[in-house]
Amino acid sequence: MANKKEYYEVLGVSRSASLDEIKKAYRKLALQHHPDRNKGNKESEEKFKEATEAYEILRDDNKRKLYDQFGHSGVSGAGASGFGQGADTDFSDIFTGTGFEDFFDNVFSGFGGGGGFSSRRGQRSGARRGADLRYNLEISLEDVFHGKEIKIQIPREEHCEFCNGTGSTDGKLEVCSTCGGTGQVRKTSGFFSIASPCPHCSGTGQIIKNPCRSCNGSGLVSRKKNIAIRIPKGVESGTRLKVTGEGEAGPKGGQSGDLYVVISVKKHEIFEREGADIAAPMAVPLTTAILGGEINVPTIGGGEVKLKIPSGTQPNTIFRIRGKGLPYMNASARMGDLMVEANVAIPKTLSNKAKGLIKDLESELNSGSGLFGRFRS
Repeated sequence: MANKKEYYEVLGVSRSASLDEIKKAYRKLALQHHPDRNKGNKESEEKFKEATEAYEILRDDNKRKLYDQFGHSGVSGAGASGFGQGADTDFSDIFTGTGFEDFFDNVFSGFGGGGGFSSRRGQRSGARRGADLRYNLEISLEDVFHGKEIKIQIPREEHCEFCNGTGSTDGKLEVCSTCGGTGQVRKTSGFFSIASPCPHCSGTGQIIKNPCRSCNGSGLVSRKKNIAIRIPKGVESGTRLKVTGEGEAGPKGGQSGDLYVVISVKKHEIFEREGADIAAPMAVPLTTAILGGEINVPTIGGGEVKLKIPSGTQPNTIFRIRGKGLPYMNASARMGDLMVEANVAIPKTLSNKAKGLIKDLESELNSGSGLFGRFRS
């Protein structure tokens, strides 16, 4: 072991390197010495093996402590021999997104049958979880205020009731004779053992002797399911409501996925929303704006409230009516506010009498006896 390279040196990191730094260093080396990029290059093959051995030791806290204290002798049963002897090594976070996931899955599954991607993805022959589903639901602003239960219908794959999702009429499955139930067949070439899905059982490891006629042996049938969705008060556009177990059924009797209902709120003809607050423009008669008075304002919850308009109110003045907005999501006892913008209504047509009165008002405002007249004198 005296001539064996130090693991930190192999990966090019310091002895104080974090796990993330170790992962990044290994990923770089593994991709650099990828066998498909270096066909027939024994040196690259050896460097690839060397880097992987170093990574397996340094990624494990206990093995790393032993290595730091005793060197290679401290991990002689867990390093070189552990690599390829069924060690439960997880490489999925290293190569995800590189385009080499499947290759490394096959490579590392040949190092003893216990580690690699396959150990974390689940057994190929076992029941798999069904897919999640998404349903886009549009609701009104009134629904946001009151909350509501809405029934939706979704198409999905469900377990066949005649075979209980097994795909077999008698529920009996036979071990595939080609792959021995592993779901894989292997081809060995030098250092590498390449695994591929068994063509006889399509990678399941099992053969259905008497397929169910109702589902043609798939264990799944297409159905439409009616589901009641409870819309909480105060919900906002973009909210995802999770309904556990209402997604696609899993193959071979596997667990069902989940349903995600994504909410969008329709534009309202009167109110605009800002969180739990809502705003609305309201027409205020010219005389009310000048002399003061009250106007009736509709609310999102139904009915009206009276709003006091002070004399001399200017156009576009904003009034706040507290507690007349929307409920806060997950705190429906707390309410937002209603913001009212005063749009002073100017008459488009006037009678002769009205015109005369307006002129009298103008004269009064501009006369010496009026308010402005005092400042002019």
